[in-house]
Amino acid sequence: MKKIDVTEAIFAAKKDKNVSWEAIAEATGMTDVWITSACLGMNSCSEDVADKLVDFLALPVEAKAVLMQYPTKTWDQAIPQDPLIYRLYEVVGVYGPTLKEVIQEKFGDGIMSAIDFSMQVEKIADPKGDRVLLTMNGKFLPYKSW
Repeated sequence: MKKIDVTEAIFAAKKDKNVSWEAIAEATGMTDVWITSACLGMNSCSEDVADKLVDFLALPVEAKAVLMQYPTKTWDQAIPQDPLIYRLYEVVGVYGPTLKEVIQEKFGDGIMSAIDFSMQVEKIADPKGDRVLLTMNGKFLPYKSW
């Protein structure tokens, strides 16, 4: 099996079992954002998590090894066409330089890690329309001089 085969099998099993990413996360002991990313091939599962995922979704046994493979984190560099993904792209395009300035003013010259990182998605009820709260939490990594 290839990563795309496993991802397709996961989506089929998710639909057949009528389960949410939250339910899959609970069954594997991971967060919904992280397990979704792993199911999309962007993170590798530990053996324990892969076992739980394969068991919970009744995936083929061959899926376990694929879920444990280290990912190649690449994406299409073209402007995204999906409206939700485009809006996130737009947020970074519009506010990226602002975030860079504010982060570097507060922390110094460096970056926010996407390796030592976590993210949550929450739904906030609002009478004017529900709100999306994205929380990104990454370790600050200062640039070094040598």
